[in-house]
Amino acid sequence: FQQVGGYDCHPVSGELTYGLERLAMYVQGVENVYELDFNGRGFTYGDVFREAEAEYARWNFDVADTAMLLRHFEDAEAECARILGEPDIDPKTGRRIVMALPAYDQCIKASHVFNLLDARGVISVTERQSYILRVRELAKACCAAWLLTEGGRA
Repeated sequence: FQQVGGYDCHPVSGELTYGLERLAMYVQGVENVYELDFNGRGFTYGDVFREAEAEYARWNFDVADTAMLLRHFEDAEAECARILGEPDIDPKTGRRIVMALPAYDQCIKASHVFNLLDARGVISVTERQSYILRVRELAKACCAAWLLTEGGRA
């Protein structure tokens, strides 16, 4: 990453583009993720996760209540903005308390719900860009808030 949320990273960070499952497939020499030895006692990755994968795929693409998801997106977006817009004041120091991490949780929720709405085909091609920009603005605001925290100044 050279930037996060529109802010330059110093130093520029690296990124692993392979997930743990893909790395494990390489190490174990298997071609199918469901064939991964999960625990060394006969259970495979497929034994543990195949049912969940099937259920979530069906829910994500066919069953999820899209009206509810639209409300959840709006709620997460509004809560992120509220958290960042209403500063808490430390009674001892009088300094503003920034809550970047709870705001970021709401940003991630909005992003996830966007992906669900997109998977269900609820968002049109023209609306899609608008939703992406809305999530991007939340992420940028969270990054700006993080830079005001002790962790962000480190």
